[in-house]
Amino acid sequence: MMNESQRHYAAYVLFNQAMADRLQIHSTDLQCLGLLGLESRPVSTGEIARLTGLTPGSATRMVDRLEKAGLVIRQPDPADRRRALVALTPLAQERIGAAWDIPGKAFAEVLERYGDAELAIIADYLHRAAEAGRAQADRLTKGS
Repeated sequence: MMNESQRHYAAYVLFNQAMADRLQIHSTDLQCLGLLGLESRPVSTGEIARLTGLTPGSATRMVDRLEKAGLVIRQPDPADRRRALVALTPLAQERIGAAWDIPGKAFAEVLERYGDAELAIIADYLHRAAEAGRAQADRLTKGS
């Protein structure tokens, strides 16, 4: 099982880089755009740093780059006017959606092979693996 998990991770890294290359953006930028698309509301640059594992300065530079490319917008935080929130632009949603059309269908075909109970187990595994990955990344970053 661990071998297949490692192969899955390696294949995902390759896919992520290929998708980033297709969109002509850095792979970290693609990850950021994907994570922003999962959020129910705009987020701060600090939250982007937390989600991506970047330093606050690196996250700010990435948001600057994505804003210049027209892929994100900064808007004032209604709760704190000194802070800006970041959201995807319609252009980003359109570009990413178009790029995901064929891969999304391919991944959906894989999932169609499973019943609801199996999909629940797969979803649980992915959720737990993501939590473990974030925890281990944090541990490694802190030098433990």
